Amino acid sequence: MRWPDRDRLRGGWSTQCVLLTGASGGIGRALVDELAGAGARLVITGRRREPLEALCRRHGASVTAQPADLTRAEDRHRLAMAAERQGCTMLINAAGVNWAGSFEACDDTTLERLVTTNLTATLQLTHALLPQLRRAERGRLVNLGSAFGEIGYPGQAGYCATKFALRGFSQALRRELADTPVRVLYIAPRATRTAMNAPAMEALNEALGNAMDPPEAVARQVRRAIERGRKETRLGGAEPFLARLNALAPGLVDAALRRQLPTVRRFIAPKGGNAP
Repeated sequence: MRWPDRDRLRGGWSTQCVLLTGASGGIGRALVDELAGAGARLVITGRRREPLEALCRRHGASVTAQPADLTRAEDRHRLAMAAERQGCTMLINAAGVNWAGSFEACDDTTLERLVTTNLTATLQLTHALLPQLRRAERGRLVNLGSAFGEIGYPGQAGYCATKFALRGFSQALRRELADTPVRVLYIAPRATRTAMNAPAMEALNEALGNAMDPPEAVARQVRRAIERGRKETRLGGAEPFLARLNALAPGLVDAALRRQLPTVRRFIAPKGGNAP
């Protein structure tokens, strides 16, 4: 039995002001177009100023840019102040970095970058924005995860670690804030075709027959998931089924991925590179 969803987005996007991280490329940039087109106001951030300013020119007064490095405390503070001035009611954590390769090939600097960007900075920015979200009539925190947040995949150990943790954080915080006006959503896209993908990973996905979604399609699905207010949403075709199977019968997934190992190693070993 499915209970009626009481957390749908009410009043439409025109009532929302969204702080969106990771807006300078990939899914984040597509989300700017999608949400601004739906009527939202946005404060967008990313490390690179030029693509942010291009989005501002495209959408006019509905989009405000605040370039920031989320790993720097002073930048997070400036971003929180900008969100306060604009009256943001929603935070979408879309910033992240990817890396693929054998865990043995992943050096300390790469591991630190993965954890700091994908997890630590996300938690720190969320902590800074929570007081403002609590003051909103119905504040929303949206964390963009990954299919690799539920399916441990060879060649993606460090990346999977950060995405598994992000899902756990989303679940725990949702329960902690259950008696407040803040709703916490977790949305997990599958592999997405963005400029950060290394050619080797594109080739690996093609060799394995793995689908890769265009960022514009992912952005549409993210918008709809937020509108529906589902606590957790898994995007993709086979990926949601595999996530459930991995939770219920991980040995079956072990066996399937064991058969893929020779192909995975042919594309990612030994040097590694960007992940899908």
